[in-house]
Amino acid sequence: MTSLFKKIITIFSLSVVLAAGTFAGNTEAASSVASTQIVSSAKSLVGIKYRYGGTTKAGFDCSGFVGYVYKQNGVYLPRTAAGMYSTGKAVKKANLAVGDLVFFNTSGKGVSHVGMYIGSGKFIHASTSKGVRVDKINDPYYWGKKYVGAKKVANVSLAKK
Repeated sequence: MTSLFKKIITIFSLSVVLAAGTFAGNTEAASSVASTQIVSSAKSLVGIKYRYGGTTKAGFDCSGFVGYVYKQNGVYLPRTAAGMYSTGKAVKKANLAVGDLVFFNTSGKGVSHVGMYIGSGKFIHASTSKGVRVDKINDPYYWGKKYVGAKKVANVSLAKK
């Protein structure tokens, strides 16, 4: 009886491990697809003008743009760049992944600008001068000097608000 019980426990344990491995792989794949969808959504908005306080296609400010894109993909973020910076998981610049949020100090008073990393050393954001556009994160003339940090937020909140 004890031998049978041990076999049952062993089989059950292996089943749990195998099932967990299967779901873990699916989660990574789903996360990758979600990041691709988020970036695709963001790129579709290139050219929309800047509007202070803007959160719609009529015009975006930086956090309004990022919040809009993520909301379209089921992720709800705080309204401001500083609020977004206070959530999520910190990511080193060398480890940036597509869809991570990137933050900058453009005002001299802490985090004041947010964009989204799209790969290949580039990020998409709503700039005050040219609206939604793509720039180099390490631009030596401006963005490279203003960089503050990055956050992974894709799974922050999937609940509807």
